Amino acid sequence: MARYTDAVCRLCRREGIKLFLKGTKCFSDKCPIEKRNFAPGQHGKDRKTKVVGYGLQLREKQKAKRIYFTQEGQFRNYFEKAVRFKGVTGAKLLEQLERRLDNVVYRLGFGISRRQARQLVRHGHVQVNGRKVNIPSYEVSVGEEIAIRESSRKVPILEIAKDFASHQPAPVWLEIDRENYKGRVIALPRREDIQLPVNEQLIVELYSK
Repeated sequence: MARYTDAVCRLCRREGIKLFLKGTKCFSDKCPIEKRNFAPGQHGKDRKTKVVGYGLQLREKQKAKRIYFTQEGQFRNYFEKAVRFKGVTGAKLLEQLERRLDNVVYRLGFGISRRQARQLVRHGHVQVNGRKVNIPSYEVSVGEEIAIRESSRKVPILEIAKDFASHQPAPVWLEIDRENYKGRVIALPRREDIQLPVNEQLIVELYSK
């Protein structure tokens, strides 16, 4: 399956805001957007275009897609499922994205970025209800326990992530036991619980055309 392998800091610069794709680097002076807050490319510094209408909707979609590291087809499938649910389509879209296993591992503080959390899942370090799951897009449900496997708890990045997460607010929809490298989904994430710089209504308008 296709995946993005270029420098992720270019994505933040393209969107003009921090998407927090590099963990601790995003909170330091080394963050490229602090030094070069303009679009990447040869003409990025000189090209100052006003984004309106379709362009604004597209940028919001790209922003959400890049935050969660999903492909276009996958993101579209999430939207089509959200349309079929009862409730606000935009909120349902973000709820599905938040319930991805790689995102939950990140929210639990086992990775300093979603990209790193995705790697932990893909390499088989994560289990759900005692069963190994290596599919980043696996959608967790209320009551499920997510944990780092006993044999994987000495992975160096876990200690770094643990220290990093201790300074971050814990999501109210997750119960976290960082000492034992596990957590539980105690509720579905609501829109007000998802702190993201994304206007999901613009995404809905884009796909509804």
